[in-house]
Amino acid sequence: MTDAFKQFNQQVIDEFRANAGRVGGMFEGGRLLLLTTTGARTGAKHTNPVGYLPDVERVLVIASAGGAPKHPDWYLNLVANPRVTVENGVFTYEADAEVLRGEERARMFARAVEADPGWGAYQEKTTRVLPVVALNPVPGPPTPNEKSMGGALLAVHDAFRRELALVRKEIRASGGTLGAQLRVNCLTVCAGLRNHHTGEDLMLFPHLRNRYPEMGPVMDRLAREHEAIAALLARLKEAVAGGGAGVADEVDRLAEELEAHLRYEEENLIPLLG
Repeated sequence: MTDAFKQFNQQVIDEFRANAGRVGGMFEGGRLLLLTTTGARTGAKHTNPVGYLPDVERVLVIASAGGAPKHPDWYLNLVANPRVTVENGVFTYEADAEVLRGEERARMFARAVEADPGWGAYQEKTTRVLPVVALNPVPGPPTPNEKSMGGALLAVHDAFRRELALVRKEIRASGGTLGAQLRVNCLTVCAGLRNHHTGEDLMLFPHLRNRYPEMGPVMDRLAREHEAIAALLARLKEAVAGGGAGVADEVDRLAEELEAHLRYEEENLIPLLG
């Protein structure tokens, strides 16, 4: 890795960490994570910005190196040491890297190419088979990157806003054809929102009810809104399973309802959380 490339990587890493996962330039509007691997020869930690594909409970990364003839160093590192650290802008968590093989690798790579032909262009530039790697989260709670509870809540909300905006853009660009990866993107949003709201219902909301009894009406409204959003998520999943008809409308409806919910929650809860 040249000094210029190392400097470029570090600039992206610094921007990513300073802006809760948001970066500009060539990565603006894309899905990016920071992947920290352990050096295969040195044992030293190395962090690289890597594009990823949602896959519901895990994420996929492709060792394309822009179609270079050799695998990128981060891939060689995780083959030697599969335990990696992932930063998604909101949370940092440990994951086990699994190099996909055979039919599964072919299916996931085809999904990637369907979503972004650039992956296919990289494959055409090299004789090596571009590896597809699944990053499977290790059981246990992730570490919030924001130190305050209010800041962490806002970071999670903003991540959902960005992902929904990206999915809406992808749906418009698809011309009404819901490809395999776009289906997964929709289902990943559904799973993430369901998990987030379940956590709030079971832990955050009861805690705030006990500490601030006067906030009961606010908590009641937020609980009702969770039920309404759950119904919208169910409708979106049905539309995805039904072949894609109406998905764009369902995503638009979800985004509008969710934005109103997030604003109300932020206005009322962040002052309490600090």
